Amino acid sequence: MSKIEESVKVAVPLRTAYDQWTQFEEFPQFMEGVQRIEQRTSTLTRWVTKVDGVERQFDAEITEQIPDERVAWATVAGEVRQAGVVTFHRLDDTHTKVMLQLDHDPQGIADTVGDKLGFVRRQAKSDLMNFKEFIESRGTATGTWRGTA
Repeated sequence: MSKIEESVKVAVPLRTAYDQWTQFEEFPQFMEGVQRIEQRTSTLTRWVTKVDGVERQFDAEITEQIPDERVAWATVAGEVRQAGVVTFHRLDDTHTKVMLQLDHDPQGIADTVGDKLGFVRRQAKSDLMNFKEFIESRGTATGTWRGTA
């Protein structure tokens, strides 16, 4: 099991960063390898990813959601096993720290080798940087979800 912690400072207010992160179907715009996410219920998402030509599908359940504070999830079905939490920390009126904590359980030899080589960690860091570019270039979220789980 790999434990990954990465963070990024974004030049948008906390609410904007949080609201964008709750727009799961928009993740393919800033997460490499994520082809599609379907929001099936308020707490269940279906992910389709493709990395190095290998497509994987899995379901993730939102286990905790507190507006402007955190979104936690765990996979519940499919070819990927992980759990994580993203927390949002107000730095000032126009800056927010977005912190990702991810537990990833590699499946199979290719995943294990990629994990040992730091692929998942580098991908998480890259995706956070892409999120930073995405939200800062927009300045506003593409939508909002203020519900809790």
